[in-house]
Amino acid sequence: MSLVLILTILIVIGALAFDFINGFHDTANAIATSVSTKALKPRQAILLAAVMNFIGALTFTGVAKTVSKDIVDPFTLHNGSVVILAALIAAIFWNLLTWYYGIPSSSSHAIIGSIAGAAIAAEGFNSLNYTGFIKIIQALILSPILAFVVGYVVYSIFKVVFKNFNLAKTNRNFRYIQIATAALQSYSHGTNDAQKSMGIITLALVSSKYLSPDAGIPFWVQASCALAMGLGTSIGGWKIIKTVGGKIMKIRPINGVAADLTGAAIIFGATYIHLPVSTTHVISSGILGVGASHRLKGVKWGTAQRMLITWVITLPITATLAAISFYILNLFF
Repeated sequence: MSLVLILTILIVIGALAFDFINGFHDTANAIATSVSTKALKPRQAILLAAVMNFIGALTFTGVAKTVSKDIVDPFTLHNGSVVILAALIAAIFWNLLTWYYGIPSSSSHAIIGSIAGAAIAAEGFNSLNYTGFIKIIQALILSPILAFVVGYVVYSIFKVVFKNFNLAKTNRNFRYIQIATAALQSYSHGTNDAQKSMGIITLALVSSKYLSPDAGIPFWVQASCALAMGLGTSIGGWKIIKTVGGKIMKIRPINGVAADLTGAAIIFGATYIHLPVSTTHVISSGILGVGASHRLKGVKWGTAQRMLITWVITLPITATLAAISFYILNLFF
């Protein structure tokens, strides 16, 4: 068995492991509001999210193509397989660390920062596809800001529309609506997040010359990533659910529906234009926007500040970890 084939197999295993971890790390965000308002029991919510993520992951491939081409050019990397494996190791480590401490960190930031860091360690700064890379970074920065604004506006509209309704009855009815919006948000999560691993595997196959650059995303890659994310989701992510569902603000069903609709709309929009965004950032920022619209003092800004710090440091830390991983792997490969 050739060294290139061994590395490619390791990358496929690593990418599927990253997708599995992403399933219980990031998908928790999609169902956090419905669990915290008791619209769904945790097991019901996790099963619903697993199924909808699987379906969503099979639906689109545009984001996968962006990840496979727009961060680095696979043909400029002499040690492409080692670069990708180093990136996966760094991203998986960071995801597990932040999950352990219950911090809703971004898997998107982790993998994009890791690919960039490993590529720079291998070939220098010229290895980055700056046009595509900057476009991705812009999407990662703008999407949570947009989610906050949209969440604020959506809930402001809800307040006007349902101003004279009985509060207890309205929240009871919105619990049923939340089941649909949780499913929608889980589906949107699958359309964007699972594709990042698809893009990584495709990048490895192209870099190893097992796939032509114009071949697109193979169906077995799409199906295996969808399955890995669905299985990961079925494990659940209770630590993240507790942070997003209760430590940002006290969420009622009407708040949850507004936040879910906001998150799904922003993520679908990004998927439509083939851009990877952080579902963690989008969903959390949507909840912050809804909370600010509901009652500014009701938002636990300390939690928001801790999340923001994690978001900011994820890119440089994962880039550094990936560079270190590359230097270590390079000694063996």
